[in-house]
Amino acid sequence: NELNQTPDDEVKKKIEEKRRDFLTQIQAFQTLIGFSIGFEDVQIIGKNGDVLFSLGRIEKNNFINDPLFEKGIKSSLVEFEPFQNNKKMIVVSPIFAKDSKLGDEAIGVVISRMRTAAIDSILLNRSGLGESGEIYIVNRDFLMLSESRFIENTIFQQKVDTLGVQKCFNEELNYEGLYPDYRGIPIYGSTYCASDLGFVLLAEIDEAETIQPILILQERIFETGLLITTGMAIIAFIISRSLSKPLIKLKNAANTIADGNFEVRTKIKTRDEIGELSHAFDLMAQKLQDSLIEIKEKEDVIKQQEDILLQFSDYSEKYCVCMVDMISSTKITSQLSDSQASEFYKIFLNSVALTVRNFGGIVVKNIGDALLFYFPVLNAEKELTIKKCLNCCLTLGESHKDIVKQLNKEGLPSVNFRTSATFGIVRIARTSTSSVNDIFGTTVNRCAKINRTAPANGLIIGEEFYENAKNLENYNFKKISSEIVSPEHGFIGYVVTRNLKKKDNS
Repeated sequence: NELNQTPDDEVKKKIEEKRRDFLTQIQAFQTLIGFSIGFEDVQIIGKNGDVLFSLGRIEKNNFINDPLFEKGIKSSLVEFEPFQNNKKMIVVSPIFAKDSKLGDEAIGVVISRMRTAAIDSILLNRSGLGESGEIYIVNRDFLMLSESRFIENTIFQQKVDTLGVQKCFNEELNYEGLYPDYRGIPIYGSTYCASDLGFVLLAEIDEAETIQPILILQERIFETGLLITTGMAIIAFIISRSLSKPLIKLKNAANTIADGNFEVRTKIKTRDEIGELSHAFDLMAQKLQDSLIEIKEKEDVIKQQEDILLQFSDYSEKYCVCMVDMISSTKITSQLSDSQASEFYKIFLNSVALTVRNFGGIVVKNIGDALLFYFPVLNAEKELTIKKCLNCCLTLGESHKDIVKQLNKEGLPSVNFRTSATFGIVRIARTSTSSVNDIFGTTVNRCAKINRTAPANGLIIGEEFYENAKNLENYNFKKISSEIVSPEHGFIGYVVTRNLKKKDNS
């Protein structure tokens, strides 16, 4: 920050002073950890793009248009670049002033280039990975960043478009399971997704090797079972000669039970093991008979339960999906009694639901302190439905004072809320116990995601909603950007307000 504010004629002197201090700190850090941390170059760049420090030779004096600088001034990232049939790791991070607060702009960027020998030694260590296991890194271009166990010269050359990589860069999810690897061989893989840093770490082992111990165990169990069965058969044959009569009686009784008659009893009274077996058999028959009666009694109950199971439809529809969420309701209700908290939620949610129904919206459910509702979209009435949805959401914000007045009348505190709306395909789910369909899918998830960035008592809409509503009159649309709503995270949002000037002129 001091160098950013230093006049040009004093910058070089200041840079040289700071350079010595920074080199001293790096040397102290290396001494502390006991080995070189692998720095090849560290460049510190001011917010105006000027190079303030570099361990190596400065190839250009201004980075204002450098892609790494443009990304790093906004957020941290990790990238890899090819180098002599290998790679180097580039770590980019924004620099903030000591007294900066959350949301302040960065005062510069640090770009570090590091050797990857330590990382490579870990990835190439095959200990515990068997004959086919390997660990490697793939970047967001689906290119391998470490050596393969099976193919030579794979760094930045081998394409890895497998399920584990797709799950990371398309859905930002870790994944474990069976899928074909980059060689087309079925493997069991586990991934660690760091999509925000631009790479995914994969650990994989051939499926054939993973099931080999199971096959061996299965074979041993079979052999052991066969041996035990043979031994028991021989013993049973010897004993049966002296015990054939009661055993035949037991057999006949078992056949009778198998035919569905659970009233049969053996009633063998001998004082040996056969007598005990007979007693156990009769007890079992009694329990089976009782269980059958109980099962029949519960059959009707089971049929009733089947009727209320959630049934998912086989089709999707386009909806305007909306969510109203109270701000800091947990903090507010923590100061209220149980009865006051119930009245607090009742007044708010009922007021919102009434407004939604007045505009023809359909309330799906309460989600904690939020309300989810939607407007079904017919192609012939799409523009009309979008207008109704916008007017409903904006009216909710305009009714804030009325809701607060109702709360204060009951001696309850005021509350603010946020409203969000998205447009797109949703999946439908229905139950026989409710006339209202439940909805789920990406459109619903996006609505919940962007809700947190809506202004207090205001409305934010998603990108597809905006594309269908941008030509409508009497509305203002302002694109916003935040930690959640940004192209990097796959979310684009627009704050919507009424265009009162156009409305008055009309």
